[in-house]
Amino acid sequence: MKLWKVLGIAAFAGVAASGVLVARNQRRRAAYTPDQVRERLHERLAEASRPSE
Repeated sequence: MKLWKVLGIAAFAGVAASGVLVARNQRRRAAYTPDQVRERLHERLAEASRPSE
């Protein structure tokens, strides 16, 4: 019975930790203005279209 309690608590902690990471990532993405997003996408496109050596 003790093992199941420990596993349940560990699962709950894992779900809570992943929720914190998702929220932090979402805040970071939401902080960009549309112009910044567009600029970054253009930079990534330019990088991807460069011929590789």
